[in-house]
Amino acid sequence: MVFHSSNTNYFLLFLFISTLLFGISSSQLSSSTFYDSSCPKALSIIKSAVASAVAKEHRMGASLLRLHFHDCFVNGCDASVLLDDTPTFTGEKTAAPNLNSLRGFDVIDNIKSQLESACPGIVSCADILAVAARDSVVLLGGPSWSVGLGRRDSTSASKDAATKDIPSPLLDLSGLITAFSNKGFTTQEMVVLSGAHTTGQARCQIFRGRIYNETNIDTNFATSVKSNCPSSGGDSNLTALDVTTNVLFDNAYFKNLVNNKGLLHSDQQLFISGGSTTNSFVTNYSNSYSAFFADFASAMVKMGNLSPLTGTSTQIRANCTKVN
Repeated sequence: MVFHSSNTNYFLLFLFISTLLFGISSSQLSSSTFYDSSCPKALSIIKSAVASAVAKEHRMGASLLRLHFHDCFVNGCDASVLLDDTPTFTGEKTAAPNLNSLRGFDVIDNIKSQLESACPGIVSCADILAVAARDSVVLLGGPSWSVGLGRRDSTSASKDAATKDIPSPLLDLSGLITAFSNKGFTTQEMVVLSGAHTTGQARCQIFRGRIYNETNIDTNFATSVKSNCPSSGGDSNLTALDVTTNVLFDNAYFKNLVNNKGLLHSDQQLFISGGSTTNSFVTNYSNSYSAFFADFASAMVKMGNLSPLTGTSTQIRANCTKVN
């Protein structure tokens, strides 16, 4: 077939757009039925293992949720957070936001082992993290959402990226907004995702400055927390992020903020007496379970879609801690 110059231009434009669209679509996740044929028991295996782990230790639910968050915020949801150091790269486990802090690796390893026995080389570590986070929230009384699947696993990790990209609990409001905006989240989505702190615990060294030096804190709350977090020493002593209902996934976290009972500096930054851009979001979620649950579920779907590796790129790790 012979093309006139104008037709040739149109044809080349068509090819370019088709290639572009294919590139975009190929990075999109598939539906939650992705493993129905290749590994029919995949989701039930993950759910059962998570349920067992959370029943053994309720805090594990929060730990698995945080593991997914710390994975996705560093170069996308690619299970890079699970990789051990190698001679060619330093992994993310020893980055400041993760060191002596991230937990749940053994639970993920157990799930992966079961899945490799049931259907070798099929289910990615990145998908395990995403599903385990959703199942953890549900088990703790929170909302459910449909987890897109089909992520593949990275072959590298970056300590530097983890150090730079994971928001610090010491950030002011402007820093939080910027950190989340850099990943494509709105200010409201940042607030609702922070609601994950309705469950879990934090170490004394992370919030010592807040309870001893800040003034926008309920005095009785500060006094009670100080009993387990001395002004020096006891760095690893744990306190619940939500002192009201520390196990349940509910909206008490936001009620606490309204009453100046946020444990972390970054938490209380979301609600500042005298007004801030996020006060209205906090107030809304403190008054409405349903609004918090609906918006949290939507934000988690968005987070699970951060730069996934799909198609035939990279690999499905046989062992989540190391590249095949």
